Amino acid sequence: MNDGRKQRISDSFGAAADRYDEHAGPQRTAAALVADIAQRQSPDGVARILEIGCGTGLLTRDIQARWPGAELVATDISPKMLDRAASAGLVAGTFLAMDGEAPSFEGEWFDLILSSLAFQWFDDLPAAIARLVALLRPGGSLIFSTMGQGSFAQWRTAHAACDLMPGVPAYPSLDALRAMLAAYGDAFAFDETVLLEGQGARALIGHLKGIGAVVPDEGRRPLSPAALRRVMTAYDEAGGRDVYQLLIGRVTRADQA
Repeated sequence: MNDGRKQRISDSFGAAADRYDEHAGPQRTAAALVADIAQRQSPDGVARILEIGCGTGLLTRDIQARWPGAELVATDISPKMLDRAASAGLVAGTFLAMDGEAPSFEGEWFDLILSSLAFQWFDDLPAAIARLVALLRPGGSLIFSTMGQGSFAQWRTAHAACDLMPGVPAYPSLDALRAMLAAYGDAFAFDETVLLEGQGARALIGHLKGIGAVVPDEGRRPLSPAALRRVMTAYDEAGGRDVYQLLIGRVTRADQA
């Protein structure tokens, strides 16, 4: 794992913790999708839940409301995000600073493992999914949302029009995610598209800065001011609207015979 990049991700989200919720429209949608699927999958009989990448607590609070009697462990790579989630006082649980790609647990501990828009920051998504599935009790489910290949397509196109490479990571396609999950006997994946509310390059950049999602893909450096202005102009001239392609995945571990 790239510890230097992980630290930059932690620092970036931590710096955005106080303003995150003001910019988190798509994040609210993604969290609600995860919670809805989880409740349909496991409406009762849930004793212990692990959340990966809790952020400011958008999904965490929903988990608490839907399974109030369950033991909840909410984790995030950013201690400042954890502080923000815990400070609201609306969740009774354990808050743990942890890289979700390297969980601090062993054995079959959890009935549900839930995550919303954290997996896209992992270095090795298939290996991380395997590690998390191994923490499920028999019959337990891992349910997550992550970013898909179609996210920020217009922003990528604007870079290409300027003969530049975007810093946005290369997210997996829906087919690629389904292929990752194919090894599991009971799994599915689907996608949802969410249109960003703001229009224009400034709105997109403001959204990304507002949520702290500004660490570029590995090996990429931020554009120079002149290059960024060229991309912004190309983006605005093409209509200046972009989307999140949300990929939703669910893996359920088989019950013991």
